[in-house]
Amino acid sequence: MFAIITDDAVQDASMKSSNNRFKSYIRLSLFLLFTSLFLAFTAFADVRQDAGSMVSNLHLSPSATKYPDDIKSLDLVFEIAERYFMAGEKENADKFFLLAIQKAQIIDSMFKMNDVVEVAETKIVPEPAEEVIVIEPDSSRLVGSKGVYTVVKSDNVKLIAAKLGVSQKHLRSMNGLNDKSTLKVGQKLAYNNRKIIPQQIKDGIIVNIPDRTLYYFKKGSLVTSLPVAVGSATKNEKYVWQTPVGKFKITAKMKDPTWTVPQSIQTEMEEKGKEVLTSVAAGPENPLGKYAIKTSIPGILIHSTTRPSSIYSFSSHGCIRISPDNMEDFFPQIKVNTRGEIIYKPVKLAVTENGRVFLEVHQDIYNKNSNLVTEAKQMVEKQKLSGVVDWEKFKMVVNRKSGIAEDISL
Repeated sequence: MFAIITDDAVQDASMKSSNNRFKSYIRLSLFLLFTSLFLAFTAFADVRQDAGSMVSNLHLSPSATKYPDDIKSLDLVFEIAERYFMAGEKENADKFFLLAIQKAQIIDSMFKMNDVVEVAETKIVPEPAEEVIVIEPDSSRLVGSKGVYTVVKSDNVKLIAAKLGVSQKHLRSMNGLNDKSTLKVGQKLAYNNRKIIPQQIKDGIIVNIPDRTLYYFKKGSLVTSLPVAVGSATKNEKYVWQTPVGKFKITAKMKDPTWTVPQSIQTEMEEKGKEVLTSVAAGPENPLGKYAIKTSIPGILIHSTTRPSSIYSFSSHGCIRISPDNMEDFFPQIKVNTRGEIIYKPVKLAVTENGRVFLEVHQDIYNKNSNLVTEAKQMVEKQKLSGVVDWEKFKMVVNRKSGIAEDISL
């Protein structure tokens, strides 16, 4: 017996066949897409460097303003990858670096697709976004930000890191640079120099040795925070170049100072076969630079320097160096008898107004603290924050010791 096939049945069968072909096409397209992505990912010689470069480029592109939530999510994935990397967990780090690359490619594709649609519909080329996008948590305890630096003539990674108050390692990692990378004038470099104010005072100066930063307060408010160089970790029977902690007051201010060379540095000069100097007159060869501020702590000056690239390092003989440009503004603000204190806090904790918990951990360069993990945990518990802290993030921040204030909230 033959079945009677109506026009409706033929049409229905045709539609089903068409739908099946469409579904097969979609499945095949998705398979080819993810296969190509996988092959592209596995071809990377260094996924960390590629991820860092892609994240940095997106921050500098209009995508940063068009898809801020996606960029924020991307930053979080890259941050997790970095934490695993610093903790030595390469397998987990690679997974998150690959995920960051994938998310970056998707965001870039979204922008390009949307851009094509907008141009097709309006015939108007979108205006470029602002160059620097900074979205910061609201807190009076946090200073610094995520930003973008433009390379100028004579810049190098060491000098830029000194200007910004970040480590060279951080700058290279965030921008996908290696030791052999060269910089070009006009090149954009992303950075993050967010820090937690270690101690609030009404008036005066706080210098925190581990974070190599000077904080100046007036009438209870922070006027400025400046990256500085402090004493090296050298401490032996002959020399102690570590910057001492303690309270002080400013006893004198000197423009174009003469440097009276301490006996210990004269001895060091002699041992190194250098010419032994007892004093150095004002001028380009004077390591004190153009300005010096004398403190009541014996032998400790706050001064400018002829070595601006040494800022944000542990390299002085105990004095506190400020970059020449920053010293031009800072010197006139400081009065004789201004009070201050040099402190040593490698671990800092802050809670923002919206309840986010930030932790900042530095290397214990002078080996003064027996256990930074215990110290950080005690800070969390003292402020009754245990229930709102992501302890996996906590562990990564402590292990990483990046010197950057990082969000450890759940």
